[in-house]
Amino acid sequence: MEIWINPRCSKCRVAIGELDAAGAQYTVRRYLEEPPSVAELEAVLERLHLEPWDITRTDEQAAKDLGMKDREAWPRDASGRARWIAALADHPVLIQRPIITADDGTTVVGRTEEELAKVLPKS
Repeated sequence: MEIWINPRCSKCRVAIGELDAAGAQYTVRRYLEEPPSVAELEAVLERLHLEPWDITRTDEQAAKDLGMKDREAWPRDASGRARWIAALADHPVLIQRPIITADDGTTVVGRTEEELAKVLPKS
């Protein structure tokens, strides 16, 4: 299992606490220090069954600087998908967190108990 975290994020700390409490084996990836590539983002999005705009933190300053809330400049459809993914790769602070990929391929944005439960080992 791998978890993408920002150590300053409270949701990431909660997720790690839940993984530890469940006795899960996992690898931590500090994605701000080791940003995912475009290919890695595409793979995670496929596993999440989400689009890049679904995991983009549009209230971050980098998103504001890029004008990402402007739906004409940043269309949320197939025509804009590659641009969104490139922006996430170039500005990893925009990626929602924590993203957890379980060994069975289940992948979640672990911000809620319900999502975390999907990747915790079954007792």
